[in-house]
Amino acid sequence: MKPVRLITAATLLFSAVTGALAQDAAREMPGTDEVSRISGGTYTVDPDHTQIVWTVDHMGITPLAGMFGASAGTLVLDPSKPDDAKLEVTIPIAGLRVTSEEFATHLASPDLLDAAKFPTATFKSSKITVEGSDATIEGELTLHGVTKPVTMDVSFFGAGINPMTKVENIGFTGTTEIKRSDFGLGYGVPTISDEVALDIVAAFIKQP
Repeated sequence: MKPVRLITAATLLFSAVTGALAQDAAREMPGTDEVSRISGGTYTVDPDHTQIVWTVDHMGITPLAGMFGASAGTLVLDPSKPDDAKLEVTIPIAGLRVTSEEFATHLASPDLLDAAKFPTATFKSSKITVEGSDATIEGELTLHGVTKPVTMDVSFFGAGINPMTKVENIGFTGTTEIKRSDFGLGYGVPTISDEVALDIVAAFIKQP
């Protein structure tokens, strides 16, 4: 009888596990990459989930990265006229996150970002070209008191109702590259690369 009981118990356990896995698989994520789920209107930056990761070549030895957030910004978007969208974002320079406090202090010093004198950077779109779920965003980046044109390649990631706030959220990923020297930030070039790769995760919250 014991082997039969063991087999029965194992069968019941297997059934319970597979049933739970099936339920998990059936659950949908709140957001999907269906463009039709974007209702349109005015969206504000979600500062908790927006990231701007920069990467440079450090002495030809390693890539070196850090991250900024975004403190404010708006995206005005009509899904029926996506090329008319407008984007503005504010980035707090003092919010820079890197591998150590000492390194962060150096980057914020007058040698580099001079965060005390230039506490924010901004980006404002001038032209948006949309093709399917991808877009090219042209605009002006103001950093370290210098304004230069920047073009970003952007992809729509997802949209849906946030189950915690019951409000529509939308998200995008983007990439671009800038030269530090264009913004008066040429410290260490060429030992540390002039080129800076930017990888962006942008989250927005629908406004009433």
